[in-house]
Amino acid sequence: MKRSLYTDEHLMFRSAFRRFVEKEIVPNHEQWEKEGIVPRELWRKAGDLGFLCIEAPEDLGGGGVADYRYNAIIAEELWYAGATGVGIGLHNSIVLPYILLYGTEEQKQRWVPKMCTGELIGAIAMTEPAAGSDLAGVRTTAIRNGDHYIVNGQKTFITNGINSDLVVTVVKTDPAARHKGVSLLVVERGMEGFTRGRNLEKMGLKAQDTAELFLDNVRVPVTNLLGEEGKGFYYLMQRLPQERLDIAVGAVAACEAALEMTVKYCQERTAFGQPIGTFQNSRFKLAEMKTEIEIARVFVDRCIEVLNAGELTAEEAAMAKWWTTDLQMRVMDHCVQLHGGYGYMLEYPIARFFLDARVQPIYGGTNEIMKEVIGRSMGL
Repeated sequence: MKRSLYTDEHLMFRSAFRRFVEKEIVPNHEQWEKEGIVPRELWRKAGDLGFLCIEAPEDLGGGGVADYRYNAIIAEELWYAGATGVGIGLHNSIVLPYILLYGTEEQKQRWVPKMCTGELIGAIAMTEPAAGSDLAGVRTTAIRNGDHYIVNGQKTFITNGINSDLVVTVVKTDPAARHKGVSLLVVERGMEGFTRGRNLEKMGLKAQDTAELFLDNVRVPVTNLLGEEGKGFYYLMQRLPQERLDIAVGAVAACEAALEMTVKYCQERTAFGQPIGTFQNSRFKLAEMKTEIEIARVFVDRCIEVLNAGELTAEEAAMAKWWTTDLQMRVMDHCVQLHGGYGYMLEYPIARFFLDARVQPIYGGTNEIMKEVIGRSMGL
């Protein structure tokens, strides 16, 4: 089914970004997976070519285009290429909007231009060792002391955790309250008492720097507070639908890429004197995946349109995130099976696609939480 989501301008942008991925990322990604991190110079190259902070105003160095479809294209192309270590999507689609929507003019002038060039890399720190999907349960505290907050706590599983210069950090400015005590503070590289733990070794997404962060009496200026004190939970709830759609966009793209490589393999690999794709079981599995992926594509494209109109609801985003990431898990499992023993070999891309997929139903709120969001929206 032909997609009608993108205009000629979007297709030109996709072509340019695909060339960037093919030239700067694909030849190096395997090495970055061994190193567990993407070099900072890649961010500068992306900034030079206009791939960072596309929705930031032009006077701050951005593209001045408030159109989520550009972020969707970046996510799709990275997943198509299996370039899951590159954290540009988090920087563009998650961190930047917090600053643009809730930041002061001074904060925007201070941070956004260098985010556009790639000099400053963004991250968001929500998860803690004892608090994941329950964001109201975070224990990191930020106690006001004159013109500063004194921040103490620990964050974990933080994407861009090693490379990041600006970390939008979920804290409790009122530890006695739950969601009404949550605020957002930007912690910056070099602040005394702010340290990074180890670059975590993961099952998949191996080139993505995912770290523990430690905050020991860090003095963060009050001028680094995003929005109003005590409104952080509300801001998070406003922004989580886009984050969850980001995950769904990547899930569908990964499914499309995996199916394409599996069809090709089934056409070339023979057994009992004929291509394995000609066996009924193979044809049926491929047909089932093709159909389900097409259904997912239509729904996610519609969600992108609705998000652009400012109308995507929390439950719709939860539906997209849950269903597409569960589909991604099924598709990867079937594709590995159709590859036979070769599907278990890491030299074959399908094996890495399989490993990278496993976290998708977990982060951004587990899929069990997504079902809770949907169920509650039904009055249950």
